[in-house]
Amino acid sequence: MLLAVELEKLLKSNGVYDVGFCAVPDSPCGLNYAVSIVVPLSDAVVDEIGNGSLSAENSAFTTHTYYHHYRTVNVFIDSMLLQAGFLLQSEGYKYIPVGASQTINTGKSREHFGRYSHKKAAVLAGLGTIGKSALFLHNRFGPRVRLGTLFTDCPLAETSFTAQSACGNCKLCADACPAKAIKGIHWYPGIEREAMLDAAACNAYMREHFMDIGRGAVCGICMKVCRIHDSALTQE
Repeated sequence: MLLAVELEKLLKSNGVYDVGFCAVPDSPCGLNYAVSIVVPLSDAVVDEIGNGSLSAENSAFTTHTYYHHYRTVNVFIDSMLLQAGFLLQSEGYKYIPVGASQTINTGKSREHFGRYSHKKAAVLAGLGTIGKSALFLHNRFGPRVRLGTLFTDCPLAETSFTAQSACGNCKLCADACPAKAIKGIHWYPGIEREAMLDAAACNAYMREHFMDIGRGAVCGICMKVCRIHDSALTQE
């Protein structure tokens, strides 16, 4: 579809690295097509995560840097989704963007969920798979990315993709997780996140150690140690 070409050109010309389109049978808003976008994080920022002990001055600086970078990229993603929505609406279509880190408080034990899984949309759009860490693994950048999703009634794609786990026997993320929240289970379509990740343990660890940085919503160690990023780069 010509409009899909225009959307991809718009997004990539403004700094988005990867764009995918898919049909979404379980859309949360009745708009059954999705645009998924991928923006890579700075390798230099990610490589600093976890340097030194938690109490070390340098570690404090690097964690603050990662949190600020994370937030800045999220704002950029939200802006790009809005631009894509403007284009769709100008052509007579509806759109609903899902914020890069938008969560909904369920009121149950501090549980927060997104309106729709950005990771699921990105897999359906053919942009990658899911790792044992429950993180999205992009085809080139591995987990070192942020995602955004926009729903529309514009038929940008007729079908969706599927994927397989890419982790093999690797368990670096599970071994490195300071909260012991990663269970080392292979992802497959339809598996519940709880089967792979103890989200409560993850959140509790972040709140205990990083409450002074983004209210305890920052860690990134599993992302840093993942070797999918390294192997993807060496294949080019």
